Amino acid sequence: MNLIPWILLGFICAEHLIFVPALIKKSGVGTPWHGYIPGLNSLAILKIIERPWYWIIFLLVPGINLLMLTIMHVELSIVFGLRTTKDQWFMGLLPWIAIPKLALGENTYIGPRSWSKTRKSTFREWGEALLWATIVASAFRIFTFEPFTIPTGSMEGSMLVGDYLFVNKMSYGAKVPQTPFTLPFVHNTLPGSMTPSYTSWLSLPYLRLPGFRSVERYDAVVFSFPPGDTIFVDKDLAGHDYYGILRREGIRAAGGDIEKFALNPEQYMSVVREKAFIKPGLSARPTDKKENYVKRCIGLPGDSLSVIDRQVVINGEAIENPEHLQYEYQVQFSSPMKAKRAMKMLGLTNVDIGASQATEDGIATLISLTNSEAEELENSGAAMRMDLMSTVNRKGRMDIFPNTYREEFNEWTPDDLGPIYIPKAGRTIDLNARNLDMYRRVISAYENHDLVEKPDGTVEIDGMIATSYTFEQDYYWMMGDNRHRSADSRMWGFVPEDHVIGRASFTWFSKQNVPQHGESKIRWNRMFKTVK
Repeated sequence: MNLIPWILLGFICAEHLIFVPALIKKSGVGTPWHGYIPGLNSLAILKIIERPWYWIIFLLVPGINLLMLTIMHVELSIVFGLRTTKDQWFMGLLPWIAIPKLALGENTYIGPRSWSKTRKSTFREWGEALLWATIVASAFRIFTFEPFTIPTGSMEGSMLVGDYLFVNKMSYGAKVPQTPFTLPFVHNTLPGSMTPSYTSWLSLPYLRLPGFRSVERYDAVVFSFPPGDTIFVDKDLAGHDYYGILRREGIRAAGGDIEKFALNPEQYMSVVREKAFIKPGLSARPTDKKENYVKRCIGLPGDSLSVIDRQVVINGEAIENPEHLQYEYQVQFSSPMKAKRAMKMLGLTNVDIGASQATEDGIATLISLTNSEAEELENSGAAMRMDLMSTVNRKGRMDIFPNTYREEFNEWTPDDLGPIYIPKAGRTIDLNARNLDMYRRVISAYENHDLVEKPDGTVEIDGMIATSYTFEQDYYWMMGDNRHRSADSRMWGFVPEDHVIGRASFTWFSKQNVPQHGESKIRWNRMFKTVK
């Protein structure tokens, strides 16, 4: 963490304690001893500049508080007669020098600027209105509801591509921004570019306000993408799993020999990483600036989870499947016309339909279907044959969590995996070989410990030999409802508690587009629909 911003902020707080009493005395507004008490001295400044007391609330919002503090400083210069543009820029940019100078100088208190006789310029009117609107809207967005768009079909059926959601941050408790210096209303890049919309030179520790409840099974949860701490500086790749791409390209560098790659993965990944640094480039992202994902919470902290022949089993018992659960089928039609009619009958779009290929009998098409859609299609007689797609071809490719080449894990597929223990805060595990594969990233990346595995099998955590480890926070297992077309915890693992943003609450707008749906139209029937 960079200490310079904290030192500068500490100087400002100290200067307030030292010089605000003198400013109160010079103004004749308020009680001088209030200046020596944090909080009261901020209220005293608001009284001096004749601004409402509730402005102090915005001083509690990281990022916004720095903007509010700058506004208060500039208005201090105004009430003491320093009203030139140069004076105001000086106070706004260099308060560490300007505040002592103001308190110890000869400037007299003349009060706020009166606009009764002088009309504000249009630029100033609009500027002040926009500034205040930005402050209020940003605070609302940080602590209550934030809009979110569904970009992919991983939750298709429950949430559709083109749905615009409101995420309720109060459900689990809003997170205080960890990266406060950011452009308002923009998540992590400037529109139309890969230029960061934030600066991480000042970062805050993780803090979550009290919520109404905890994450529950089946909740549609919006969270920061766990593997997104490193990204390719490319619009098409930034939201994807950097480590998964690195691993895939590393296997390619090993001539496609997965076993050869597994013997020394770093040798091959380092080559790929060096090339990526040059083109397209690599960049790090703090937790709250990772890409936002939405999935359904399937596993809770402390659960033991398995997937057996597509059925999720928690603690030894099969759980109820989501209503709109989908799998991919290869459907044989006698002709393209029959296929088109079937799609129209089921109300399917390009998002549901995959690749097609001509066959001797007609055309075979990959389609994602819910159980009810599959039953309707089968009963309609429109399809000659329907085959549920298998995922056995993904065995031994290291693309299933924990992404390690081990005999047990090589048998795992998206439809069959586990058992996997989902970490719960306070639970202690042994650091055996299997657990290290499972929780290596939890220990090192999510809980920020220096994990070193020695050639003799010894494990060191933060320089100390360790044979066990106690988890510091809760974790969750997230899966998409479109099971064969979702990159989720089955591929990259656990979602830490500090990555959880909020609960998908309701759809406020929904629109189809030509590239993904074949036509452009508003889905009026999904407006203000609760997310289930």
